[in-house]
Amino acid sequence: QVQLVESGGGSVQAGGSLRLSCAASGSTGSSICISWFRQAPGKEREGVASIATAYGTTNYAHSVEGRFTISQDNAKKTAYLQMNSLRSNDTGMYYCAARAFATWCDTRESWFFNWGQGTQVTVSS
Repeated sequence: QVQLVESGGGSVQAGGSLRLSCAASGSTGSSICISWFRQAPGKEREGVASIATAYGTTNYAHSVEGRFTISQDNAKKTAYLQMNSLRSNDTGMYYCAARAFATWCDTRESWFFNWGQGTQVTVSS
């Protein structure tokens, strides 16, 4: 079983930056896919970015490409989401999801086995 703990959310003005962290513990194995999803009020949850730690392969939603960067620290079993040039429509609850023993990442929520509790990001204009 894998446990995920997110941190780093908060409130920021448009144009500002935040860095989210997702710390994994438990049976993560030597390879894991970690993804960030977000859910804005009244909207469906959507994928934001993912990283397959085995090869460092990353993927981004079009809406965040060039502004967000996902990275990993294998020693700490932690993934980070650096969010720059934040916009008001980036506001939402951000969730970390993971699937251990995976060398690639799927985009479907149902593919992930483990989820964090979420961290709120609020961007004011």
